[in-house]
Amino acid sequence: MRRIAVTTEIAAPVEVVWAQLTGTSEFPTWNPFITSLEGTLTKGERLTVRIAPPDGKPMTFRPTVTAADEGRKLEWLGRVLMPGIFDGRHTFTLEPTATGTRLTQEETFTGILVPLTGGIMAKTKAGFQAMNEALKARAKS
Repeated sequence: MRRIAVTTEIAAPVEVVWAQLTGTSEFPTWNPFITSLEGTLTKGERLTVRIAPPDGKPMTFRPTVTAADEGRKLEWLGRVLMPGIFDGRHTFTLEPTATGTRLTQEETFTGILVPLTGGIMAKTKAGFQAMNEALKARAKS
């Protein structure tokens, strides 16, 4: 198992950050990591997500939404081929703070291929950082 997490403090209310995070039709205009997300952000729904990690190869996958708690948590589970090969549980958690919102973007990877993915993990973490910073800039505007 491997876990990547990036936490960013955003000087905007949770409602504003959540609106930007779930306004997926706008992702191509501002999001450097998740360049496209199609589908309904409702538990049980299947999405089509395209990511572009910095210095990495863009990829498209079809995860299933596992949590969509308005203003608090958005999560999906993606798999390569079948369960247990390479699974990724991607989570966005929003927490109100005295000055705005604490956004944590994380992914937990499990499966037999995880030990072979060191370079991908570093690029993915850089993508999380880029997205969080872009979301921070967008929410403050």
